[in-house]
Amino acid sequence: MTVGIGGGGGKLAYELDPQCTVVNVSEAELRKLPTESRILATVHSARGQMRGSRKDPQIGRDAFLSVREELLHLAQGELVFCSTGGGTGNGIASGLLAELSGRDHVAPAEKTSFALILPYAKLEPAEFVDNTIAFLQGPLSEAIDSGNTGNIFLFSNRLKFETRSSEADYNRALVDTLIQYRAIPRKGDECRLLDGHIDYEDFALYSAKPYFNHYTSFAFNPEEGYEKQFQANLNPYLLPPENPIEALFLLEAPPNGAATPFYDILEHFAKENVSPVFGVVENPQVEQYHLTVSVLYSRKPMELVEDFNQVSHRHTQARVRKSLEQHVPLPRLQVNLESEAKRAGRQRGAADEDVLKVLRRLGKL
Repeated sequence: MTVGIGGGGGKLAYELDPQCTVVNVSEAELRKLPTESRILATVHSARGQMRGSRKDPQIGRDAFLSVREELLHLAQGELVFCSTGGGTGNGIASGLLAELSGRDHVAPAEKTSFALILPYAKLEPAEFVDNTIAFLQGPLSEAIDSGNTGNIFLFSNRLKFETRSSEADYNRALVDTLIQYRAIPRKGDECRLLDGHIDYEDFALYSAKPYFNHYTSFAFNPEEGYEKQFQANLNPYLLPPENPIEALFLLEAPPNGAATPFYDILEHFAKENVSPVFGVVENPQVEQYHLTVSVLYSRKPMELVEDFNQVSHRHTQARVRKSLEQHVPLPRLQVNLESEAKRAGRQRGAADEDVLKVLRRLGKL
């Protein structure tokens, strides 16, 4: 069962799996999704229960304690969706990651994978960027180091803003790519096998690796080099990958198509010192070769943090410039102390000579 934490994570989880479990600190947000499995994480404020975490991850971290045991059980071996910029998804997921980091060992079948939705720092609020930085360099980094998570998918809102897509359309398109990827073992099971083999167990073991996962799917031309086609068809919803540590691919051949094009793909990965899990099947529903490929990579969270730090720094500079531009300079007043003192003295009935004596005594004249 898929788990969605927070507003953004819940919507994506429901899009992928209508039987998902959604977790939130806001009763109003929970009621927006028709799934039957809802968990209200308790915040010690009736007002907080209605308003949510208001971009404050600490509220989410505190609320995690109220759902700790239930969430640990539900997330075991499953995929968890959450956004990193807000308060609920960030905070509750931080608590979950910390729990996993503290365990001595997690069996592959019990490892939790995370689909993280990163903000588009160029256009989203500065708080989202700052929350993401803290999440990446803290709980996520520690969880990766522990080796106790499964694959981590780094989705980005960049394409949503650049294409000006609605949230519903964007979520649907993003989830469609994930459905295509997760169909690999089913196709390997249902289609006629031509070479290699990927079953559900192979796919589950691959998904249990504690690395970042970049997957994509595209029409494959056996006459062109694999690397060029891969780079031209990177998944635009995910962050670009680094050098692969492990890989997996399924090549679907049309009826009567040769199985041999997969050798070129294997040779490419051999140059990267990677031995991929692979399968080649004949799929009567395709008219040309189709390739679905995943690479696992270990881009350190600190490198991701540096990316977001640069954007955050630019945001800060822009705010400072804006503040300076809005500063209104006050005109400098030229005041004659003797004249002003005499005027003030006359208003109080004092003689000019008495005022001048006082000023001389004070050293002002």
